[in-house]
Amino acid sequence: MNGAGNDFVMLDNRSLNHSLDKAAIARICDRHRGVGGDGLIAVEPATDGADFKMRYYNADGGEAEMCGNGARCFARFASRVSGKTGAVRFETLAGVIGAELIGENVRLSMSKPHSYAPPVELLVAGEKLAVHFLNTGVPHAVVFVKDLENTDIVRLGRALRHHPHFAPKGTNANFIGELPGGGISIRTYERGVEDETLACGTGLTAAALLWAGITYAPSPVSVLVRGGDTMQVGFEKESDGWKNVTLTGPADFTFDGQVTV
Repeated sequence: MNGAGNDFVMLDNRSLNHSLDKAAIARICDRHRGVGGDGLIAVEPATDGADFKMRYYNADGGEAEMCGNGARCFARFASRVSGKTGAVRFETLAGVIGAELIGENVRLSMSKPHSYAPPVELLVAGEKLAVHFLNTGVPHAVVFVKDLENTDIVRLGRALRHHPHFAPKGTNANFIGELPGGGISIRTYERGVEDETLACGTGLTAAALLWAGITYAPSPVSVLVRGGDTMQVGFEKESDGWKNVTLTGPADFTFDGQVTV
């Protein structure tokens, strides 16, 4: 499946018959010798009262707390394999997520953002950048740039992702620019994928909230991702952050198949 170009291998593991180690997941996600994907997502039985549990693994095989685009794909995939329609709730390492299925789109009720940090000036790959930070399920550094198209996302993103300021776990790195008609455009270097991806749901959510906080833009904020889709981030502002954060966008099936591991 893919969510705005962010692509995933989906696995129905409700029976818990499949046990994949880090190396096996990395092989499956390899674009040359495997299925290929930004990550692997498994549907497993819930353990705390939700409908399902979402297990999300980056392309390097490491498990991560949450992925916004992946969670939308998860909601449609879980609905497809289980027959449950309308709305689903599922457990993630970042908390319980609610999802509403709207045709081929999915509206996620995101976990409450936390760990906001005001911008700090960091030396990144020889350049001084004002770096904002917010955790929207996973950590995200956000940098506002004047010329997004010509920004060296891989060079700066890799340096920011491994910057000592975010040690030891590192961070995802997002670069955003303001669109002439309102809203923002974003490019993201993802931790675990270790490259620029076509979209990152938690990253665009963090960027939209931080941008709205600075510009006082109303909800929802439109975000144009590298893959060409426009997503919507809804929210309610609180004195100490945000609540009722939603992410709405596509979740598409690409193909079905079998792979030998």
